[in-house]
Amino acid sequence: MSLTETLGLAALRRIDPETAHGLALKALRAGLVPLPGTVTSPRLRTRLAGLDLANPVGLAAGFDKNAVALHPLARAGFGFIEVGAATPRPQDGNPRPRLFRLTEDRAVINRFGFNNEGMEAIAARLARRPKDAVIGLNLGANKDSADRAQDFVQVLQATAAHLDFATVNVSSPNTEKLRDLQGKAALTALLRGVMAARDALPRPIPVFLKIAPDLDPAALADVAEAAADTQVDAIIATNTTLNRDGLTSTHRGEAGGLSGAPLFDRSTRILARLAAITEGRIPLVGVGGIGSAEDAYAKITAGASAVQLYSALVYEGLSLAARIARGLDQLLARDGFATVAEAVGTRTKDWT
Repeated sequence: MSLTETLGLAALRRIDPETAHGLALKALRAGLVPLPGTVTSPRLRTRLAGLDLANPVGLAAGFDKNAVALHPLARAGFGFIEVGAATPRPQDGNPRPRLFRLTEDRAVINRFGFNNEGMEAIAARLARRPKDAVIGLNLGANKDSADRAQDFVQVLQATAAHLDFATVNVSSPNTEKLRDLQGKAALTALLRGVMAARDALPRPIPVFLKIAPDLDPAALADVAEAAADTQVDAIIATNTTLNRDGLTSTHRGEAGGLSGAPLFDRSTRILARLAAITEGRIPLVGVGGIGSAEDAYAKITAGASAVQLYSALVYEGLSLAARIARGLDQLLARDGFATVAEAVGTRTKDWT
């Protein structure tokens, strides 16, 4: 991390987290953040659900909810970018404050509640996206929707022409009863509707499913079966957790989803169990607590074909993506892997 980035992060951490997040996006759009460009090598290049990635390190949804910084993010060293979540209609989300730094725990709690400017505004920005990046959108449902399953279909239909992939997000803890859609019957019905809408597109795109880390073994098996039955293209494991075990920060009791370092073990164990259940038939994306190349490598060897991060950027800055990708290249070389794909799932049993 450069001195400039270190000082900038220190300044941002002195102000309200949500305000700081907005300022970080403005600085990125204004060209004030040094960007490394594409980070790749023959060892790092990989494929995820038919998508060619320069490297397997992606940006998780939530950092750029409204797709306002696509061009600079495409030069920030990520192998792929996920924006959103987007809902059919704009919504304000939950009242502020709704974002909390847990500095002692290297963690974040948020209860945003799918605040976004709506699918039409986001689609207009995606239409002007950089063409040389891999960009996806997290699909959401309005809080007051009478038919949340149809909301996912609506957002997909409105935005798919400008996307490389879309993610069905039924795992946010901040929209009431949204996680109920992870039940087998409801999830299967929802995914069938989304996949039918995807198949009817002029240019069908991969559809991913994002799940929670708080599923018990039976629920996880149900999710895997629903994903397989509906032929989802990949599963993202995982979203934020409601668990608060072991936290020390003053904000540990705040309501919302916990992300960051404390989520690493829990999310990686879910990932590995899912890898064991699916036996490699569905590509997995590992998310939760990644803050170093070693963390990313652990997710890959546990069963992930690619990884995503977000919360660690609060503490390590945007340069973290490139640092992780380069470090991952070195770790793969150290262990004799010629490609990312060769390393996927080689240590699944260590986590199950």
